[in-house]
Amino acid sequence: MRLPYISIFILAGIVFFSFFGENFYTHSAYLLDKNAILLPPSSEHILGTDRLGRDLLARLMEGGKISLSIGVGSAIIASFLGLVIGVSGGFFKGRSDKLIVIMIDLFLTFPTFFLLLALISYMNASVWVLILIISITGWMGMARLIRSESFAISSKPYIKVLKASGVSRVKIIIKYFTPLLAPIFFISFTFGVGGAILAESGLSFLGIGIMPPQISWGSILSEGKGVVDIAWWLSFFPGLMIFLVIYALVNISDYLQSKTNQKEKVI
Repeated sequence: MRLPYISIFILAGIVFFSFFGENFYTHSAYLLDKNAILLPPSSEHILGTDRLGRDLLARLMEGGKISLSIGVGSAIIASFLGLVIGVSGGFFKGRSDKLIVIMIDLFLTFPTFFLLLALISYMNASVWVLILIISITGWMGMARLIRSESFAISSKPYIKVLKASGVSRVKIIIKYFTPLLAPIFFISFTFGVGGAILAESGLSFLGIGIMPPQISWGSILSEGKGVVDIAWWLSFFPGLMIFLVIYALVNISDYLQSKTNQKEKVI
């Protein structure tokens, strides 16, 4: 499978657009203009305006910072949680593994989105709160994959020899487990970013995620649902940004997975 250049270009472009676009597009994301309410895309407002006369393109840039930060932040925490828990189960086995399996199954008993709703209902949503909550509900898939692979690695003869030789467990895990688990980690991480962005967008769309004056793609999408029949651009463009990020991440994940499968066949 060829390197997904288009997906990498799309993802890099959206990151640049979100974090550096304001240096080239000077409209404010917060400026209210009563004379520019629900204007369609034009030369003055490239992607149109919202119900309060705010420039949509500027708001997409500002919202992208929060949506991407929540996606990456949640994926980092969830991936490392899954890595630590999964390796612990696969390496130590026995009672530790049984407890970990019970914990994973317990979290998987509840549908993830409903678990998100239950947790967010007890807290005031903010960027850091959403990162924490989404990561708490997103580590289980990574942990199961890592646990399964760790079992296979720990059964290899050279790992048994290292354990019998008295080599420290930390050194074995870092030096011998980590390189073999890296492909799975990065695949799960890319999926985790996409899943976190979708989760935040869903919560914001329902009105319990990012709250004004903060902006995310999900909150912009939510604001547009009431006027979608007369102002299509308010829902279309934030939805398009979410779609492009997920599309790019899925393609990159597929590429990483195909490269991992090729290495396993060679081995």
